[in-house]
Amino acid sequence: MNKRGNYMVFLALLTAIVACRKPYTPKAILAPGSYLVVEGVINSGADSTIITLSKTINIATKDSSAFETNAQVTVENEGGTSYPLQEFKAGHYLAIALNLDKTKKYRLHIKTAGSNEYASDYVAVKPTPPIDSITYRITDKGLQVNVNTHNPANSTRYYRWAYEEAWQFHAQRNSESIVKGTDIVPRKPEEQIYYCFAGDKSSNIVLGSTEKLQQDIISQIPITIISPRSEKLQIKYSILLKQYAVTKEEYQFWENIKKNTEQLGSIFDAQPSQLKGNIHGITNPAEPVIGYIGVTNTQTKRIFITNNRFPDNYYPVYADECEVISAFFINALTGANDVDFFIFRLGYIPVSPIISPRGVTIGYKAAPIECVDCRLRGHIDAPDFWEL
Repeated sequence: MNKRGNYMVFLALLTAIVACRKPYTPKAILAPGSYLVVEGVINSGADSTIITLSKTINIATKDSSAFETNAQVTVENEGGTSYPLQEFKAGHYLAIALNLDKTKKYRLHIKTAGSNEYASDYVAVKPTPPIDSITYRITDKGLQVNVNTHNPANSTRYYRWAYEEAWQFHAQRNSESIVKGTDIVPRKPEEQIYYCFAGDKSSNIVLGSTEKLQQDIISQIPITIISPRSEKLQIKYSILLKQYAVTKEEYQFWENIKKNTEQLGSIFDAQPSQLKGNIHGITNPAEPVIGYIGVTNTQTKRIFITNNRFPDNYYPVYADECEVISAFFINALTGANDVDFFIFRLGYIPVSPIISPRGVTIGYKAAPIECVDCRLRGHIDAPDFWEL
């Protein structure tokens, strides 16, 4: 067969394959089920217990969240004593300083607004040892934050960490002037929009185990790594680390979630598996419930790191370079009032005045608001815990 004949056969086969292709609709997309998701820890110490209730969402929908509101949530011990939690925002339930008896076992009991009941298994209190130290290491990939802890009694063995970040940063350009009505005047110190603060909470799952070690010592476990180009490291960075002791079963639950959410993407990664927790339906025992409730006290530690600790190549890189324009009251080429057009009509922020050789303001350097106003990504006021 000649080349033209081979080509025609290939084209016919390709057409047949495309024509026979049918859309694939997995059962998970069509499944109507919406299951309860329970997140949080029963805090046995003086810190608050916060439990979040939500519902799973069909992946074919466009919804982003579905919190379970108006539920009755209580912590109960085996003797029948209960401690109610109050809903302080949609789907979030709070109890302050339970200070539980460490000799008893506890569970979480939930009754939804639809009268469906759920409960976790009774779990013994598992004390969390203090955090020994938080260290950091400067690497080519960024700032790596590590944790160190230990338990002399060798009784913890399984750990989980979460963290809250805070950082100070500044805008790309500093605005010395501000628009007030029809005037442009010098910006007062309390009106500055150059320095801001921002924060975030951990979204990754960080686990550690000393099960295979003779001593219960955690040494230099990586918590997070921050890109050297991140705005978080521009001025000062802070991390509040939270440490939880977990049981072996709870550790395996979180390890399974980590594999299902963070380690998928190639044929060599772990395959998705069912998340089996310790929360069960009472009204409908066959109904799946997602979550694992442990009972422990939370240990915390905070550190601050300033930018003078970083090498010169640690600086933020922005997606768009800030374009600073020169806006004159009278454009020398067009005669137009560029100050009126760019600043008063288009909303450019005046950066600094343009002064003539005679000392007269003849216009302003100006830039788009996203280059000048740090409040688009943060807030002016420092957090209460911030070290000045």
